[in-house]
Amino acid sequence: MREYLFEVCANSVESCMAAQAGGADRVELCAGIPEGGTTPSYGDIVIAREVLQNARLHVIIRPRGGDFLYSPIEQRIMLKDIDNARRLEADGIVLGCLTPDGEVDIPLMKQLMEAAQGMSVTFHRAFDVCCNPQKALEEIISLGCDRILTSGQQPTAELGIPLLKELQQQAAGRITLLAGCGVNETNIAHIANETGIHEFHFSARETIASRMQYRKEQVPMGSTVQINEFERNVTTKERVKATIAAILS
Repeated sequence: MREYLFEVCANSVESCMAAQAGGADRVELCAGIPEGGTTPSYGDIVIAREVLQNARLHVIIRPRGGDFLYSPIEQRIMLKDIDNARRLEADGIVLGCLTPDGEVDIPLMKQLMEAAQGMSVTFHRAFDVCCNPQKALEEIISLGCDRILTSGQQPTAELGIPLLKELQQQAAGRITLLAGCGVNETNIAHIANETGIHEFHFSARETIASRMQYRKEQVPMGSTVQINEFERNVTTKERVKATIAAILS
């Protein structure tokens, strides 16, 4: 059995296909990557499920960007999105909810876990902005989550190595820590060696240019965050392979 497991954060079905071709064990399908990931569309989930034959499909359940304190209406949306993901045969979901004080929202998490009905559940990087990660780890274990996606409460997993190592020791095999954020072919082996973590989450994206010949660049589609609308970031098979090879070699 292979020692390591690799999850690719996929921002499209195209990225899902590249992740699978590159050897990923699992994909986390997200929309809204500039916001940290939001719930993908019905169509994205359906087609991703069709094309992923050798990799598991996990769907992020996050109705918006920003914080992880959700209103009653947003909670209802999340419950519907979990039901949708389950009916569309996703293998798992990815979510996380906090209270105003930065604690794990245990009552809401229990509702969402019940709605998941046997799907694998990852508590996402809401963990990285909670007030007490050691306490949160125990609470997430008690909820029955399968794993925690975390950068060790730092901007990148490499910077979070000290806390990741501590949490890995605290978890003692009771839950899986999934190291993510900034993981790539240059640092994955270092993170593994320093922390003892065996599951890794990365995007392996490259920037590709738009095929548009006619361009009206002075008319942006967004008003708040200005991006280059004639390029996009997509996971590539080559970078997935290179990241996996960097730790297996």
